[in-house]
Amino acid sequence: MNPRECAERIDPWSLYRTLIEGVPDGPCVRDYCLGTHWSYVEADCGMGVSFTCKGGARGREARDLRGLPLREAARLSMSWRFEEATLGVAALNAYYAQRSLLDGLGASYDDPVELPDDAIRKMDAFELHRPRIEASASKNVVVVGHFPHVERIAEYANLTVLERNCAHDLDTPDPACEYVLPDADFAFFTGVTLINKTAPRLLELASSAETVLVGPSVVMSPALFEHGADVLAGSVVADPEKVRFAVKNGAGRFFGEALAMASLSHL
Repeated sequence: MNPRECAERIDPWSLYRTLIEGVPDGPCVRDYCLGTHWSYVEADCGMGVSFTCKGGARGREARDLRGLPLREAARLSMSWRFEEATLGVAALNAYYAQRSLLDGLGASYDDPVELPDDAIRKMDAFELHRPRIEASASKNVVVVGHFPHVERIAEYANLTVLERNCAHDLDTPDPACEYVLPDADFAFFTGVTLINKTAPRLLELASSAETVLVGPSVVMSPALFEHGADVLAGSVVADPEKVRFAVKNGAGRFFGEALAMASLSHL
């Protein structure tokens, strides 16, 4: 028998099927918008957001999602057309990113706070984990996605930043994930990996690391813990009207103000 056939097969679609099946039958899509930078899906149960990921397979099915069962809209998360998958992930978050659900799971929140210099302070998943990283005997940190100020991690850890389109000196092409993630002590993945379908393999590669999914695109479901995640650092919509305005007008600052950062831990 081929050795490859002897190895245990991990079905990468099982994560998506679990997330989709967890969405109840009742809620339907009320409104949605595929924005330039961010997108949202609003349903009977709430609003979910996602980063707008472009590319993937060409073409797009032209259909109106309004009135569609939310679970059916969530199935778009399995699309290889990344704009469709963007809306699918936002649809998943329209259900999973509800405070009424997350409160019962022990989630913590950090509402946006305006600082004197007009900046907006948000919960920083990297800073929250800094004490754990600094206390670790081995400090190999891999970050998938070039987050703002990610270079600060290099001050106290051995940092590798994986990027699809390398634009900074710190960036390493993302195929290096196969080489660096098995040796990582801490791994941080952008929620966009759920859209472009790299998340299942990245979680598998980082099975020995403490793994954190970061950003508004993170689906706030404990099902991700069963697939290798340790912490979900995502968001819930605090101001739906401001999200609508920000997405439709490309107003990034307003988008940030409209979200409350949420954290769910399996540690």
